[in-house]
Amino acid sequence: MANLTEFIALGRRKTSTARVYLRPGTGQVLINRRPLEDYFKIETRRQALLSPFEVTDTVGQFDLVVNVKGGGLTGQSEAIRLGASRALVKADEDHRKALRDAGFLTRDPRMVERKKYGRPKARKRFQFSKR
Repeated sequence: MANLTEFIALGRRKTSTARVYLRPGTGQVLINRRPLEDYFKIETRRQALLSPFEVTDTVGQFDLVVNVKGGGLTGQSEAIRLGASRALVKADEDHRKALRDAGFLTRDPRMVERKKYGRPKARKRFQFSKR
């Protein structure tokens, strides 16, 4: 059985899925058993997934353990952001308004359109030749 002080949430973006475990702690972040700085080398991706803590003034109060799979690094970081936001709302319902106003509780539905047969890409056509 899960610890009562652990909050579990799911975040998705594009084809990425992130299971987020939020526990009271010192602000340590583990992603697929690796530290945050090792997994996301680019600062903007790290900033994206830590932004819910800045909005709710909870930086350094929670540890984040994440299992993420699928997609690329940007989709994964935004999936983690959604999962962390949902877990923060489970931890304290008062965070909902701040996270909602920042747009962190909205699932981004945009997906890559599939490639169609007889075309080079999803919508691109081959060059038209009249003769």
